[in-house]
Amino acid sequence: MAPFTYRLDLYEFLRANTARILEEADKVATGLSIPAELKGRFGISGSNSGCPALLRRDIAEAIRTASREVLPLNRLGDEIRRVVKSVYGDAYDAAPVNTCEAGLWIAYDALIAPPLMGRGEPYRARCIAPLERHVEHHLSYGRPFPGKYKDIFADRGATAGELGLLGRRQENVDIVMVPLAGARYEVHGVKSYPCPLLMGVDPEASRDALRRAAEIHAAALTGFISLGYDTVGYGHGVKDSDGTPVLQRGIGELAAAFGVPYISDNAWGAPFTGTDLRKTGADVMLYSMDKVAGAPTSGLVIGREEAMVQVRRALGIHGDRWGTTSSHGKASHVAADPGKEAMSGMLAALRVLRDQPKLVTGPIDETHTIVLEEYDRVRGALGDGIVISKSYNGGGVEVNYEGTWGDGRMGIPIFSHEDRVAGSNLINLCMSRMGVIPNLAEDANLLVSLGLGTVDEDGTLVADRMRLAVRTMFAAIQLVAEWAEKGPR
Repeated sequence: MAPFTYRLDLYEFLRANTARILEEADKVATGLSIPAELKGRFGISGSNSGCPALLRRDIAEAIRTASREVLPLNRLGDEIRRVVKSVYGDAYDAAPVNTCEAGLWIAYDALIAPPLMGRGEPYRARCIAPLERHVEHHLSYGRPFPGKYKDIFADRGATAGELGLLGRRQENVDIVMVPLAGARYEVHGVKSYPCPLLMGVDPEASRDALRRAAEIHAAALTGFISLGYDTVGYGHGVKDSDGTPVLQRGIGELAAAFGVPYISDNAWGAPFTGTDLRKTGADVMLYSMDKVAGAPTSGLVIGREEAMVQVRRALGIHGDRWGTTSSHGKASHVAADPGKEAMSGMLAALRVLRDQPKLVTGPIDETHTIVLEEYDRVRGALGDGIVISKSYNGGGVEVNYEGTWGDGRMGIPIFSHEDRVAGSNLINLCMSRMGVIPNLAEDANLLVSLGLGTVDEDGTLVADRMRLAVRTMFAAIQLVAEWAEKGPR
């Protein structure tokens, strides 16, 4: 597609012409006719940590009501547990936390890390993980293994180094990273880095690779961990007849065979309507409840009762020392306490997901239709190789364009995670310049989801706004692709 011999030349050309590309983005924005009062006030996705989705009226009202009631927090937490049990069964339990990251930290500490008490040095613990996307989120709680991955987290955050992502690392915990069979780890981007391109993942061969790693490290093995997402861009194009990703189910089976826990980070997922941990075999699954589920900023850990006892003890909510069925006190991870307002909003959101799932899934269906229609408008300019998939777990629609590369041809430019953090992701820059708040657009993968000014207070899709946001996204992709196509002039 692009008239360059090497990827290096492509990305250097784009870097050198960033100012001119953004000037053209201004002209494209004029043609899109985005109202001035909307620019910078709506976005492509509510699954955005830096700019979270707006709360629905029912969730906001539940928070307001609870804030004026005298309500012991353990009773509120127990009601969250009952809603989870009403869907997943009595063998599962739940623990509310303030963020999904807090839940990850607790899960590692309670289920993966070696004990610190007792004579002698603690043993080393090794956790097996697929080399997938966003590893800085769920894998940075241990030291990368083998050594070639030692720098994999270095720039992947707003603050890198000892006080940033590296500061999460638990004592004597190693993360064994296993490349996925069929994946491509090509170097792309202005700030170049290996990008996990996962459309071609072979789940059976990948499970075999994970098993071999577990056998090699069996003496120190304490767990498995992976993302819980279900789309093709995350390597889960192959699913069982019930829609469960084959690879995730395989990891769950491996964990059970080795007698260690399987942690599933499903931050951009929703309980009940999304990935089912009973089917994947995960011992615990973690959620960022403000991204897809519709709750205020908060996190939730759901898992098998045996594992959840340890998680709840770490939070100080499992029961008082003198013998109660639940509590809300201090423990090693009391800093993860979500508070009354967050818990009341989370409870309301869980009840909607259980009792009125169409309120959440219906707008996703409508958004999928809009994305397909808008893609049809630009298909001729963007060529083949774009795959669009709907995900109730992810709360929206995934647009993946890694297929535009292959057989020696260069496709639509791919930007690394480091590009997004460094501000050199041109697709994101163009969208922002055009007036739409972007979301993740790295590794040839974009997510379109609800909530950032594209639904009303009752959760109903504002179709014209969503269409405008999606049209802007494709316009940004097309603009960057055209610059890559024409090359130096």
